[in-house]
Amino acid sequence: MSSVSAPRYLTRFQCLADACEDTCCAGLVVPVSDARWRILRDVVAGGPDAARVQALVLPDPGSGSGAEAAYITKREDGNCSFLDERKLCALHRKYGEVALPDACAMFPRVATRRAGRLEVTGSFGCPEVVRLCLLAEDALEQVPVDASLAARPEIARVLGDEDAWSVHSERVRAVALRILERREHPFASRLFMLGELARRLGPFYFRGTEVFREEGAEALLTQTLATFEDPETLAALHAAVSQVSLPGGPWAGICGMVLRSRVGAVGSERFSGWARAVLASYGGPQAAPDDVWARYAARRARLEPVLGARVEQYFRHHAVNHWLRHPFTDAPSVLDYVFKLALRAAVLRWVLLGHPTVVALCERDDLAATPEVRAQLDAAAVECFQLSAKHLEQSSELHTLAQGLSGGAGPDSLPRMLVLLQGL
Repeated sequence: MSSVSAPRYLTRFQCLADACEDTCCAGLVVPVSDARWRILRDVVAGGPDAARVQALVLPDPGSGSGAEAAYITKREDGNCSFLDERKLCALHRKYGEVALPDACAMFPRVATRRAGRLEVTGSFGCPEVVRLCLLAEDALEQVPVDASLAARPEIARVLGDEDAWSVHSERVRAVALRILERREHPFASRLFMLGELARRLGPFYFRGTEVFREEGAEALLTQTLATFEDPETLAALHAAVSQVSLPGGPWAGICGMVLRSRVGAVGSERFSGWARAVLASYGGPQAAPDDVWARYAARRARLEPVLGARVEQYFRHHAVNHWLRHPFTDAPSVLDYVFKLALRAAVLRWVLLGHPTVVALCERDDLAATPEVRAQLDAAAVECFQLSAKHLEQSSELHTLAQGLSGGAGPDSLPRMLVLLQGL
């Protein structure tokens, strides 16, 4: 049997059900495989829910029989049709886990097979996963687990090894994760190091590369990766990026643009209220970017000396979990992947310092790293990271903006990334 691993935080996870501040049963279309559709119909056959299942689980004309033979309809409020008044799944409550589609049974777990190993990670769309991942220092330690932690390990995504892009991905990811753990350097510097690594890999290591058919390509990859294991190289990159000083207005404008694009496009009242509060804290949707930057910079200067280490942990854990959760091989290049990670981090930092709780903390004359203050900051961070993951990070608006900002991950993408690092 292949080994199974997961970050430690997942071993502590337990669904909060109706006590959760959000629900995973809203906003998304839930696909139902042909096999699970048959099981569901068999489970409810002859009972009072048979007609309801027939009416609310509809064939998906776009997929036919197979992986997505059907889908579960949503109510007008965007919630799943089977969500009851207690914010619980009526199917699960009556019939157990066997009645659930794969997506519902797995969430918030994500299972991936890599080189014969099974890796289980968590989705930041779940508030409890965010809490467990961000707040515990040991949250991301990889530990052996039983395959049952994945709920349905048989449907784990399999990452192939059919080309050089995939074959060498483990080595590249391992170096990237070690860079992210270099706590002697600021988080922004570590993102720049990842960007520079991606830039140097770009000419020969990308999706569809044919270079590895030639002699010497693997040696070049080995040499490039080894360079970024060298503390002196990383220190020089930190010194170089530390000397760069750009106006903050463009950074603030980009972050505000991402959030404004989603207000009104997302049906969640919780998201809308949060987004409008963040925008209001910066002077409203029409505030000038330079004015927004001034407010942000003042809050950061107030918070950083007192709680900077705590904030750094949030962003380090978010970035590491992102590399574990989302294979970079889904992107066309490592630079494209890193650029989008930098954009996500920038928006997250901006919304965190615009959260009403954090604004109030920054306005306190007696701000200190007390347990009470840290608990307030933690709660604000969990809300920002979870709402961003659910409604911002995977949005088409963010991906389109990233593509435009990066210039298609071309040779000038790394200089453009420096703009995103200004607020980090």
